Amino acid sequence: MSRKSGKGIDKRRRYMSYADKVFIDMCRDIIDNGTSTEGEKVRPVWEDGTSAYTIKRFGVVNRYDLSKEFPALTLRRTAIKSCVDELLWIWQKKSNNVNELKSHIWDSWADETGSIGKAYGYQMGVKHQYKEGRMDQTDRVIFDLKNNPYSRRIMTNIYVHNDLHEMHLYPCAYSMTFNVTKEKDSEKLTLNAILNQRSQDVLAANNWNVCQYAVLLHMLAQVCDMKVGEFVHVIADAHIYDRHVPMIEELISREPLPAPKFWLNPEVKDFYDFTPDDVKLEGYETHPQIKNIPIAV
Repeated sequence: MSRKSGKGIDKRRRYMSYADKVFIDMCRDIIDNGTSTEGEKVRPVWEDGTSAYTIKRFGVVNRYDLSKEFPALTLRRTAIKSCVDELLWIWQKKSNNVNELKSHIWDSWADETGSIGKAYGYQMGVKHQYKEGRMDQTDRVIFDLKNNPYSRRIMTNIYVHNDLHEMHLYPCAYSMTFNVTKEKDSEKLTLNAILNQRSQDVLAANNWNVCQYAVLLHMLAQVCDMKVGEFVHVIADAHIYDRHVPMIEELISREPLPAPKFWLNPEVKDFYDFTPDDVKLEGYETHPQIKNIPIAV
């Protein structure tokens, strides 16, 4: 490698979005060191009916410091308003009906009424009995963050075994655990969180989920008068489908660009008042979108 090209790489790394670096490193590790399911009995299929095999890594853990940077990819654009719309559909509307979504990502799992069964938002809306009264999971999280922030029990779970037979799809991102810290000499508490995900289609969903739950952390921090800290994403099965490998190779060969600046409407103080229009990525420059991604079902 010439000295000139080495300097070019150093400059690229210095200014690259951290989310791009995490994504590139993860994809490279999956392709180079992952295990294949080819020839094994697998559930997913392509539209033509053939088995959809994957290369995968077990136990991927990615950390993002939201106080430093918003983790949106620049290698391709993440549709921030659409992913926030979906997040609020689950956490705020607590809906399981795709007719309440602007995108059509979930349509293939919906019945004739638009329902996806007792999945995702349905579980967030189920009220449970606590000593403080009956609350659903969203309200319980906000209650604890405001009234008992140092609790080590602030978490959600939508992978409910008793209801799996009535879910049209099992939850992939199924649990959030919140943890509050306080930095020395800081007046505000810091909100951190872990997202647990049992399975992830890396090309189709990785940065979509990362951006969603980073936004959620920003929203909850704002309405609870905290500041954002670390977001940790734990993926049990991080996989790249066989037909996605060339797309991933092309994607991670692109030159990363600087991360965008995150803006959240500072006037909103109630979680239930947020809309997708209250979120913006300023200065968000990206490479072209990867189009016609086949989705295994």
